[in-house]
Amino acid sequence: MGNLSKRRLSILSVKFTEQQQKRNEKYNKYVEHVTPTHSLAMNMFKAFILGGIICCLGQLIMNVLKGQFGIDASEAPVWCSMILVLISCILTSINLYAPLANWGGAGALVPITGFANGVCSSACEFQVEGMVFGVGCQIFKIAGPVILYGIFSSWCLGVIYWVAGII
Repeated sequence: MGNLSKRRLSILSVKFTEQQQKRNEKYNKYVEHVTPTHSLAMNMFKAFILGGIICCLGQLIMNVLKGQFGIDASEAPVWCSMILVLISCILTSINLYAPLANWGGAGALVPITGFANGVCSSACEFQVEGMVFGVGCQIFKIAGPVILYGIFSSWCLGVIYWVAGII
């Protein structure tokens, strides 16, 4: 009786192992089918196109500011940055920036518009938690580290400049 039950047990374990292998093969086929394939060249091309469009828009804004509004050439880049941030926040608020970022990848996320999108999307996402604990706190998840390292690096460069001026 002992040998018979051991034999049944080994047959069951072999069947279980075969079923497990079949299940793993099916799962691997499913994963291969569902996983999107990406072309590096196409992603780089899309990023180049979208980043170029954003840069062209910025240049257009600067030209209009200098030509139509008479803003000085040294002040136009500041106004251009603010306008691009505003456009990015508006597009994020009406859920149009995310599809652009999905299509263009780094072309939409690297410029200042990507930072504005990150900050604005945090504010939009946690809006239901209230103005203080929702928008006020969550908005600094992305902006906080950037502000911190910006101030710290400015301080370090100021010290270096000061020491270089003494020498």
